[in-house]
Amino acid sequence: MAFDYDLFVIGAGSGGLAASKRAASYGARVAIVEADLVGGTCAIRGCIPKKLMVYASEFSSLYQDAVGYGWSEVETHLNWQKLLTAVDQEVHRLSQVHTQALQAAGVELIHGYARFLDAHTLEVGEQKVTAEKILIAVGGEAFRPPIAGIEHAVTSRDMFHLPQQPRHLAIMGGGYIGVEFACIMHGFGTQVTQIIRGDQFLRGFDQDISTAVESGMIHHGIRVLQSTIVTKIEPVPAGLKLTLSGNYEVPLTVDTVLSAVGRTPNLQKLCLDRAGVEIGRGPSSFAYASDSAIAVNEYSQTTQPNIFAVGDCTDRLNLTPVALAEGRAFADTEFGHQRRAISHEYVPTAIFSQPEAATIGWTEAAAREQLGDSTVKCYRTQFRPLFHSLSGREEKAMIKLVVDDDSDRILGAHMVGAHAAEIMQGMAIAINMGATKKDFDRTLGIHPSVAEGFVTLR
Repeated sequence: MAFDYDLFVIGAGSGGLAASKRAASYGARVAIVEADLVGGTCAIRGCIPKKLMVYASEFSSLYQDAVGYGWSEVETHLNWQKLLTAVDQEVHRLSQVHTQALQAAGVELIHGYARFLDAHTLEVGEQKVTAEKILIAVGGEAFRPPIAGIEHAVTSRDMFHLPQQPRHLAIMGGGYIGVEFACIMHGFGTQVTQIIRGDQFLRGFDQDISTAVESGMIHHGIRVLQSTIVTKIEPVPAGLKLTLSGNYEVPLTVDTVLSAVGRTPNLQKLCLDRAGVEIGRGPSSFAYASDSAIAVNEYSQTTQPNIFAVGDCTDRLNLTPVALAEGRAFADTEFGHQRRAISHEYVPTAIFSQPEAATIGWTEAAAREQLGDSTVKCYRTQFRPLFHSLSGREEKAMIKLVVDDDSDRILGAHMVGAHAAEIMQGMAIAINMGATKKDFDRTLGIHPSVAEGFVTLR
């Protein structure tokens, strides 16, 4: 059978863009379909605009810190509309860069939503296309919990387009998205109340990271309601009234509610059943998905042999660099005759909170569960960075290593403090190469720096 394309990619986000350009470089006839701006969650409504807002939110504390260094006090005011306009302009510029890169690579861009008709045929609007291989890279979308009045809440997608800066923002959820936006908005001067179902932030991260970030946020003035859930949201003359249950049951009235309780694969419009693509864990060899994600094997192949999936829609490790790597590995395997899979084990990641946090590898709890208490040794320190000796702020940095005491290999590294993400990127190289605690011990530190703490832990 003659196909319109060798590869048809659904979704022009990080994974889809990487796979389509790499496949085209091998001579494949490639098309990619996207209903939104080209660039996906990261470039359009996630990592990039969020990090720009992180930068903007940090200036308020820097102005205060400068006083301790001899600078005169200044009165500051955030121009909300100017910030959002600047961020939006940068988002559109990046989207155009991605579009031009597709054109340069020879990838055809089609605008619209795609849905399956069968394993080789898709419908995009009134157009039908066929492809020998199909890659699903549709990412994820914010999950809205089924509570009364949830339609009055915004999601992370909406935070970049709010017409006015919230005076009092309530955030539902204690994951990294909720934590980051809590710190961003607090830095802008918004009163922030964060409501979390459990008793701690950042589940899945090392306990010392969770504790240090939460302590820092509370110290900065963010109100945290632990073991509490929102059961109802309703408009009232003063804004939005939240009915609460759990540890805190006094109703809360705010002007904006952010729902940040998680994300789910964006699969609703694809009609995957028509193509024979299974959702869930699938057979034993297709164990890389949650119950709501596309089941894939280590080569990103679904239960339909000619259809593949990468990125957040597979719910393996939902990070932009992972989606990029999965997309390129797929293209190398299927079109470059270089069969390869990527490892999801030692992947660095960061939480752009205030204080910032970053991590790679095993948590202490995971290491003890897998290896036993007697085999795991942890090294940890907490201290006040030199910068704050004059700023007057009681800020703390935390550095931690998780070590296999039998082999001396470093299993995990964790940090909370300024520039944690930049520091952890370098740490990731060493840990992926199998560095041991002795390797770190004989490495000389850069003094004075926060990062030297990793090579002085004893």
